[in-house]
Amino acid sequence: MQGSVVFNNTVLRDGHQSLAATRMRTEQMLPALDDLDAVGFGALETWGGATIDAGLRFLDEFPFDRLDRLKEGTPKTPHMMLLRGQNIVQYAHFPDDVVEAFVARSAAHGMDVFRIFDALNDVRNLRAAVRAVKKVGKHAQGTICYTTSPVHTVENFVKLGEELERIGCDSICVKDMAGLIPPHRVRQIVEGLKQKVKLPIWLHTHETAGLGAAAYFAGIEAGADAVDCSIVPFANGTSQPDTVRMLSVLDSHPRKPDYDLERLVRLRGHFEKIYAELGEYTQHRNEVVDSDALTFQVPGGMLSNFRNQLREQKMEDRFEEVFAEIPVVREALGWIPLVTPTSQIVGVQAMLNVKFGRWKNFTPQAMDIALGYYGTPPAEVDPEVQKLAAEKSGKDPIDVRPADLQEPRMERLREELKAAGLPDDDEHCVIHAMFPQELKKYYQRKNAPAASAPVRAPRPVPSPVATIPVAASGSRKAMRMVIDGKPVEAVVEELA
Repeated sequence: MQGSVVFNNTVLRDGHQSLAATRMRTEQMLPALDDLDAVGFGALETWGGATIDAGLRFLDEFPFDRLDRLKEGTPKTPHMMLLRGQNIVQYAHFPDDVVEAFVARSAAHGMDVFRIFDALNDVRNLRAAVRAVKKVGKHAQGTICYTTSPVHTVENFVKLGEELERIGCDSICVKDMAGLIPPHRVRQIVEGLKQKVKLPIWLHTHETAGLGAAAYFAGIEAGADAVDCSIVPFANGTSQPDTVRMLSVLDSHPRKPDYDLERLVRLRGHFEKIYAELGEYTQHRNEVVDSDALTFQVPGGMLSNFRNQLREQKMEDRFEEVFAEIPVVREALGWIPLVTPTSQIVGVQAMLNVKFGRWKNFTPQAMDIALGYYGTPPAEVDPEVQKLAAEKSGKDPIDVRPADLQEPRMERLREELKAAGLPDDDEHCVIHAMFPQELKKYYQRKNAPAASAPVRAPRPVPSPVATIPVAASGSRKAMRMVIDGKPVEAVVEELA
């Protein structure tokens, strides 16, 4: 039997992203840092995912400033972030030089563990990030995005783990973003990986469907080295299992870790206050087990989002049709996993298929997936769908790594910042690459004269899903689907 399993803690990132729309401010985190650092967690997830976007867009925080302050307050515990491979923390692919600069500056500001994933599980989209992390001497964790389909077998997940080891990853995370992995499947995957690779295996799941704690227990029994937990009330539901709860699940187990319960209770008290302060961003339906997630095999957040979306589109009575269409779209696009950004793309396309007829309105993002511009899907794209995508987009299918088609961009980004009168260091270059408008607005607010600056009213809470018309021309209409606060732009075309 291995030694004690390691608990990582996600309360400063995925915990509040999952349950409070990523709205926790740095100032609200600071009082908890001494206790978080003293508990002995394997890592604290403090950055990545939606936190960088939300910090600029909603909180008036420059992202690297948060990282500096959190690292200063937790010097003993490694920091961990979620990195979307060639997407960094956005939806589009970026050139290698931008990926390399982002990793280098993140490491310089204190990031230790980079959890790197690709929405299609295309290892080619991970190589540049892994190489950049290794170059700066930090921990590169390769990620297996778990999902269900005819091609997502235990054998194929294990083969993916072997690929991650070959490209130089220091550990492997089995990432179950939808909270759908059953305990026996966890055991099979962990045991299979332990037989084939020599790297530590970490587990990440959500309690959306009520399987999280049981899945962790099965994985720990099978030899998993670490699991991700959070702290109530930013735990359970659509977040990770609670730390104290997982300690109880492992009571009397030889692999139970020894963490300071007094500190954990104190942390819960602090975060209960913060949860109350963020009440306008929390929803009861995200706090409870949602069995529909098991029925439809999609992330729980996607379920609640599209209930709202269908209501706004006056399609409430077509809920079953839309969710029956999701596997149709997934299969046509090569059985892609449902994780940012593919979950948003597939969901919007399924809704449009039901509303207008299958593939009558084909979003640019879905067409790009069909044509290989996001990478190689796990299975073959439907040839007819790919042909239609090529005709509508005017693009040819590609089989190269998408980033190979991009020119280096850092110097151009620097010149753009200089021309705008903004700082042009590498930190600002990489943020400008991903969020140019939000960075510009951040500095407009920051530099506004104090005497004349208007008092900023609290930002209205967006509905989990809203459809906002952006522009229209003839029969074509550009729309932005705001899903969990994340804008997904699509162009739909009314066809006769």
